[in-house]
Amino acid sequence: MGLFDALDASGSALSAERVRMDVTAENLANAQSTRTANGQGPYRRKEVVMQEAGAGVGPSFADSLQAARGVKVAGIVEDPTPSRRVYDPGHPDADAQGYVSMPNVNTVTEMTDLIGASRAYEANVTAMQTTKSMFARTLDILK
Repeated sequence: MGLFDALDASGSALSAERVRMDVTAENLANAQSTRTANGQGPYRRKEVVMQEAGAGVGPSFADSLQAARGVKVAGIVEDPTPSRRVYDPGHPDADAQGYVSMPNVNTVTEMTDLIGASRAYEANVTAMQTTKSMFARTLDILK
């Protein structure tokens, strides 16, 4: 394992968690959007898909660990769960029966995801600071 591998892994995780927080914020901002920008139905909740960055399977477990270099965002996908239908006959987007299709966003779930992403971000900042401190102490020993 190289000297900067710990920093690379934490740095990639910081980037991935930032994307996760941005997507969660977008979901929360659109929790009541009954129309998308192009006017096609309600907003659809988005999720971030992550995968190992640079992962490879070596002949041994140690080789596989050596090949792993953190995480990366593999993509952002729409949640396939159906929209909620709410009875509101006075709403401009209500159908003939008076029902409005609302986004499939649950604010409690989104806030939980946001807290989880925030904690993961903090943990990776702490890991980077610890690694930096270890580097500094190693250099002090070598003086």
